Amino acid sequence: MKVLFVTAEAEPFAKTGGLADVAFALPKALHKKGIDVRVIMPKYGDIDADFANKMSQLSSFGVSVGWRNQYCGLEYLNYDGIPFYFIDNEYYFKRPGCYGYFDDGERFAFFDRAVMESVKHMDSFEPDIIHCNDWHTGMIPVYLRDVYYSSPEFANAHVVFTIHNLKYQGIYSPAVLEELLGLNMGYFTEEKLKFMDCISFMKAGIVYADRITTVSETYADEIKGDLAGEGLDGLLREKSFKLCGIVNGIDFERYDPATDKNLVLNYDRNSYAAGKAANKAELQRTMGLPEEADKPVLAVVSRLTRQKGIDLITCVMEQILDTDAQFVLLGSGDTDYQDFFEYYASAYPGKVGVKIGFDDSLASLIYAGADILLMPSQFEPCGISQMIAMRYGTVPLVRETGGLKDTVLPYNKYTGEGNGFSFSNYNAHEMLDIIRNAVDVYKNKPAFNGIIKAGLDTDNTWETGADKYVALYNDICEK
Repeated sequence: MKVLFVTAEAEPFAKTGGLADVAFALPKALHKKGIDVRVIMPKYGDIDADFANKMSQLSSFGVSVGWRNQYCGLEYLNYDGIPFYFIDNEYYFKRPGCYGYFDDGERFAFFDRAVMESVKHMDSFEPDIIHCNDWHTGMIPVYLRDVYYSSPEFANAHVVFTIHNLKYQGIYSPAVLEELLGLNMGYFTEEKLKFMDCISFMKAGIVYADRITTVSETYADEIKGDLAGEGLDGLLREKSFKLCGIVNGIDFERYDPATDKNLVLNYDRNSYAAGKAANKAELQRTMGLPEEADKPVLAVVSRLTRQKGIDLITCVMEQILDTDAQFVLLGSGDTDYQDFFEYYASAYPGKVGVKIGFDDSLASLIYAGADILLMPSQFEPCGISQMIAMRYGTVPLVRETGGLKDTVLPYNKYTGEGNGFSFSNYNAHEMLDIIRNAVDVYKNKPAFNGIIKAGLDTDNTWETGADKYVALYNDICEK
């Protein structure tokens, strides 16, 4: 089985969100199962020079972008046993960051066409599966059917299209069909790519892929409804016969408190009490909080956006601080939220510690040193922070949506079962009630340690998810 995994970002080369984690961890898990999997992505200007200097150029060729013929270099690097290919074009990709440019439609039209052309230069690699991810890759299944259907490299190729976040759809003027994509206006229909008088790269992937997956079972159900369907719920209900949810995992080798160099004391399941105590003290020192071992530390590691439920926290921040908990936050996003938390850090120096921005080493310390991780997301296709938290012995407190609902079993005080806390409705006071409950349970050390151990024992590896993807790939090829 040969799989070409196409992504706009991948760890450790470029990351803006969870897609990057999946684009490394899933291929790694598939490789261990004997799949010949190769990852292809843009060569961004931000890729660390240590990686860029180790890449070797395999080929260069022209790529059609409408009426233009643009340069494309194909570069290669084997990282941790996984072959990575990089699409090189400095005009499109030698910029800070990955997205957010006025010409993103053109950039990823080029990228999708370049991926198809690149297969011709991959040393007799003829994919059985082209695994596309999110809107940036949505035109690949269209190209496979319209342009490359007779190419021998794609004689046995089928497309899996994974939706990581339906909110971002790649919506552009219909003019890009001919001007950038080299497709005819026959694609501008409701049955094909038309979406609200524009065209949608996301819709292209949904319509033309052989199978569609999302990153959790609950999210697969949610996007078929009007609240989470982002205008595509009707289409997704129509295509439900080829839609399924496969929950993400995390790389247990990367996220391992026993080996994490960012911790002051490493630990495993058998030594978590001492390990977490030492890292909690270090976290409190780092965030300027009193070193009080008996105070629960409530943590947020997140983008500061409404999607992440930050408005729920701001709504009841005073009441949260009335509990016995210290509050720490690491993240960046909307300026209003950043200003809000920086104000509270200055107004409550003994209760609140805030770091605006992102810092991998501090994130690890928070996962290891905090007692409770708060994730009150408005929607969350999968989420990995709750899984990392459990891996490090920190108890997640989440809203029951998407992958949060699929991975966090709420604590039952009567049976002792559960690996976290959860609340159902998108309501600040319902969240506050669960926070108060979690703080109360924290004081009951046997009960709270039982929740920690349940989290440590939860299998959030990619093992199960990779098996499901292998079964899906085989099913597509057999049919």
